[in-house]
Amino acid sequence: MEKVSESVEDYLETILMLSKSGNIVRSIDIANVLDFSRPSVSIAVKNLKESGYIRVEEGGSVVLTSRGQEIAQRVYERHKLISDWLVYLGVDETIALRDACKMEHGISEDSYQALKRHIEEWQAS
Repeated sequence: MEKVSESVEDYLETILMLSKSGNIVRSIDIANVLDFSRPSVSIAVKNLKESGYIRVEEGGSVVLTSRGQEIAQRVYERHKLISDWLVYLGVDETIALRDACKMEHGISEDSYQALKRHIEEWQAS
């Protein structure tokens, strides 16, 4: 499993989430969601493209490569599982989403898999 920085994970996850809406993803959309400046996002998009995580098509639409998609999906899955679990435990949804963003990057793969197994077993019972 490829290890990337938290920043790269955030960008890729944001691109994935924006693309799930069915709309074309542009740099300005990423900047708006992450609340970053357009120049900062422009630099990040350039770096993501050079690293092979995304491609920028004619007209400026940003698309995940299979490599970028794999990382984004992994991060999104962690985010969703953690935030859903926190909400189930009674945490306010806004707080749960914010906390999940922090936790999804810091949790080890072993701990995440153990948490995932526990939740799946609990849901099955």
